[in-house]
Amino acid sequence: MSLVASNKVDTNRVEVEVAVSGEDFKKEIERVYRKQVKSINIPGFRKGKAPRAVIEKMYGKEVFYEDAMQNLYPQALQDAVDEAGLKVVNDKIDLDVTEVSEDGFTFKAVVTTYPEVSIDSYKGIEVEALSTEVTDEKVQEEIDKARQRASRVEDVTDRPAKDGDTVVIDFEGFKDGVAFEGGKGEDYSLTLGSGSFIPGFEEQVVGHSLDEEFTINVTFPEDYQAEELKGQPAEFKITINAISERILPELDDDFVQDVSESASTVDEYKAEIAKNVQEELEQQRDDDIENKLVDALVEKVEGEIPEAMYTNKLDDMLKEFDYRLRSQGLDLNTYMQYTGLTKESFNDQYRDEAEKRVKVRLALEKIAEIENLEATEDDLNAEYQKMAEMYKMDADKVKELVPIDDLKLDVVVSKAMDLVKENAVIK
Repeated sequence: MSLVASNKVDTNRVEVEVAVSGEDFKKEIERVYRKQVKSINIPGFRKGKAPRAVIEKMYGKEVFYEDAMQNLYPQALQDAVDEAGLKVVNDKIDLDVTEVSEDGFTFKAVVTTYPEVSIDSYKGIEVEALSTEVTDEKVQEEIDKARQRASRVEDVTDRPAKDGDTVVIDFEGFKDGVAFEGGKGEDYSLTLGSGSFIPGFEEQVVGHSLDEEFTINVTFPEDYQAEELKGQPAEFKITINAISERILPELDDDFVQDVSESASTVDEYKAEIAKNVQEELEQQRDDDIENKLVDALVEKVEGEIPEAMYTNKLDDMLKEFDYRLRSQGLDLNTYMQYTGLTKESFNDQYRDEAEKRVKVRLALEKIAEIENLEATEDDLNAEYQKMAEMYKMDADKVKELVPIDDLKLDVVVSKAMDLVKENAVIK
């Protein structure tokens, strides 16, 4: 098998001409014969025992050619592509067998290749960073969340409902004195002030007491989902069946010792919360900087990118989505049945993200090439070890499963991103 010629026929499309030798072809024809003869019946011979010459005389000497060519073609094309130094995208292949005989065959295949891209000004990208200032308000917000988590619920019987209470109500809605569909509920739990109901509803429940029956008047918003109720006035008859309030624990040393593993006083706890908030804000800042740099690289990369790269990335993303669903005890087909999601709607929804991922990868690969970035043996071993720990596998087993060339490319792409970050101008 050998490469005869390689010619560019269109943007990102290259035609390779490949010759398969008579020796290789004859060996494959013999293999095909030995496999197929088991199911061939020839009069005068037991099933599976007919000589090849007899079969070829009856059906023609080319009887095994097509299967032999089909078997040889993939590896022959791969060898030719490697010999031509082409990086091929998984896409349609236009195939044409130009010559075939017992002395071998020749074919032409048009393949899609990776695009030639360029990128300039990837150093010195200006980025405005998010603030990492830890304010007293942010610390208090986190403390309030902790108190909320440690709170208890108590029934209220000696006062009217107030904002923040949870009430259990029966209600029924009427428009022009007639009950409307979907406007009735029994033992419905509603937190007052949550904004769960239409404007004005919760506010008018405030001030009413347990077992009280009363009527409120509201107007449905203009963008309400039920067409017949948009902008319309309505009356609701309501009965309060229960009222409860959430009691927050006092912020004292006892509370701190209950919720913290290291702090024992309120001041220590506030310092601990401030430290955690600081770390969170710094992580958010770093993630935001990287996202902004990625967006900048996507805008700077230039080149005609094959559509197949986008569709292939969408396929990868759909597989990732399926994997996440399976980790939650679901599967893609079931999820699609329940939600109405289709592959087409998925592709429409994530098309922009797929384009972004493809473009930034091409940009970083080009930067790695320009900067002559390399993956050292230490880099590769560190990555193998990281994957081994992540998947709880032996590092040697990971090396068997992950091709080293793919890992090398991932490492240099990561180094390219680090280079862009190090040279960015952070404001």
